[in-house]
Amino acid sequence: MKTLIVGTNRPLSKTRAVARVVESIYKELGEPLAVNDLAELPPEIFHPTSYAKKPATFEPFLRRVLDSKGLIVVTPEYNGGPPGVLKYFIDMLPFPESFERRPVCFVGLGAGIWGGLRPVEHLQQIFGYRNAYLYPERVFIKGVHEMLDKDGNFVNPEIRERLQNQARGFIQFVARF
Repeated sequence: MKTLIVGTNRPLSKTRAVARVVESIYKELGEPLAVNDLAELPPEIFHPTSYAKKPATFEPFLRRVLDSKGLIVVTPEYNGGPPGVLKYFIDMLPFPESFERRPVCFVGLGAGIWGGLRPVEHLQQIFGYRNAYLYPERVFIKGVHEMLDKDGNFVNPEIRERLQNQARGFIQFVARF
């Protein structure tokens, strides 16, 4: 199974709305996803002692990564980079097995014209450093606040098509490993 990482803990985020669309696409393709929604991280993971000993409540988040055949990271752009909570989550995962030779793909979103390009490029450096297999077809969603209607659907069908194409390609990419 693949795991989708919702890269923010902001309540009612556009990132979660986009992640729901990604989930629905994989489900339509017969590939259900496990989900690590960072808004659901246990508060005790943020205690400084968690670096040395992870709380038991973090185990499901850890297992979804370690048991995954591939990761789909949906990240917003906060201040020109990924949210701090996403980097912290990555830092809490064991080295090297969390990402070593694990396929990863990215969806970036942002309010501006670059659509999350900067955080995705930053995350590609991090995951590349950790020896993940980076899927090259990234999807960027610019002006995300205007791209989703009140029900969480894209007003521009071309965005969903890009996400569908990415999902089909990523499924094939993961199958190679």
